[in-house]
Amino acid sequence: MEPDLIKQQRHAEVLRQLMRREPIFHRPEFGTTRADFENMTDPAFCEVGASGRRYSREYVLDILEQRHARPIEDEMLKASDFHCLEIAPDNYLLTYTLLQGERLTRRSTIWRRQGPAWKIVYHQGTVVQT
Repeated sequence: MEPDLIKQQRHAEVLRQLMRREPIFHRPEFGTTRADFENMTDPAFCEVGASGRRYSREYVLDILEQRHARPIEDEMLKASDFHCLEIAPDNYLLTYTLLQGERLTRRSTIWRRQGPAWKIVYHQGTVVQT
């Protein structure tokens, strides 16, 4: 059994690593091409948008490819209030709040560690009603 201090340190490092990757697909240091996005996502990846619609990996990859072919300046994104929970060995649920212009959403991403790499398994955004 892992001593508590080591477990806490490991958890803190995972949180730091995942915070650097959010919001997903908006971190150019992790890539901007379709191949980069394919590499970031698990083959089973899917997303539920703020609209409640479910999007397949292929659909999201198509949209990202179009978006990055004609880049426009993104609104200022401010992510805060990060929480991380290990839901299975090497699988983590990361939740946070995202302010995008005037729009406030709660975000959830399931990340899977595969060796040294991180893969996105699932992502959801929910608009906060004010």
